Amino acid sequence: MRISPGLLLRRAMVGVFALAAICTPGGTATAAPPVAEKSGKEAARLAFAPRYRALQHGGIVRAANASISCRATLGTCAGVRKGERLASGTGGTKAAVNGDFDMFYVDVDSDPNTYNSSRAEVRVPQGGRVSYARLYWGGNLKVGEQKPPKDNGRVLIAEPGGEYKELLADSVVGHRVARGADAFQASADVTKLVRESGSGLYTVAQINVAMGRSAAGAWGGWTLVVAYEKAAEPLRHLAVWDGFDTLESRKGDVPLVRLAELKFPAGANGRAGLVAYNGDRGSPGDSLTVSVAGRTTVLGDAANPLDDVLNSTIGGAASERVPAYANTLGYDSDVFELGTALRHGGDQLAFRLVSQRDAAWAGALFVAVDARQ
Repeated sequence: MRISPGLLLRRAMVGVFALAAICTPGGTATAAPPVAEKSGKEAARLAFAPRYRALQHGGIVRAANASISCRATLGTCAGVRKGERLASGTGGTKAAVNGDFDMFYVDVDSDPNTYNSSRAEVRVPQGGRVSYARLYWGGNLKVGEQKPPKDNGRVLIAEPGGEYKELLADSVVGHRVARGADAFQASADVTKLVRESGSGLYTVAQINVAMGRSAAGAWGGWTLVVAYEKAAEPLRHLAVWDGFDTLESRKGDVPLVRLAELKFPAGANGRAGLVAYNGDRGSPGDSLTVSVAGRTTVLGDAANPLDDVLNSTIGGAASERVPAYANTLGYDSDVFELGTALRHGGDQLAFRLVSQRDAAWAGALFVAVDARQ
């Protein structure tokens, strides 16, 4: 089927979202029910709230990819697609950002009725059973063209080797016009599809993002978060939060939210994943921190500098993507190791994302942490 086809701020600004793990030891897996009566409705701001939580033997895996990139016909674009830097025209180089280019859809399928599509691999460990899966998608509706928001809550998804199925958002869609961009995120429960289809390459198409060129830039993509059970793996706290909030200036300190106990032993292992929009590589001022018992750790890795965590990457555990661009030009879906932060043990985690540069949006955060037995 066919679905109908700002300025980057350089002044300092600070935005924060704060989250804390919520899981009762000994509890069973729970997921927020679909909000059917709110499907198709939109809100400029969606406060972060728990979507799924569980205490079970298992973990969380993720698949993600971008839906738009720079046109391959541009000489500098090929370098950007490899994650390199491009000539600035002043004798030096600068990090590649989406506002530098005429942006066009990624389209990897052979279906003439889709104008964007990309693939990424879900890797559920052998013997694991999917307990929850949710697809997040979003991007910018206003670039060289203006996309109508009526299709924000509609997308196509195909399981490994399968045909496209229409998927509708099952809760309120975040949609806000700000800072020269027209940004949105939608999501839907896909547990049944992923449980029945298992591991492999999933294809997501027809994400309602705009192409072209503007100062705000074109960006968009999707992330599939999958929680699974496997008896042979450690007992873990699993949790997924989502919302939609621009990281705009606020006065004073924003308090961290602490919701419930999440007991984990000293030396525990854990991972945290983040989905965010409109992060530019090479513009420092972004950080993701986790606080445990008064100790704060800044998260990062080889692909995500500590002060530039929103840098257009899909990082974390390796899995196949088609295409596999190193620079996803405004779309971030990263997974970070929490080992150092958890070394003393504790009963509560609090995450904070701070941006001191251009407009950016936070969409989802998920955590898997070893539980105290």
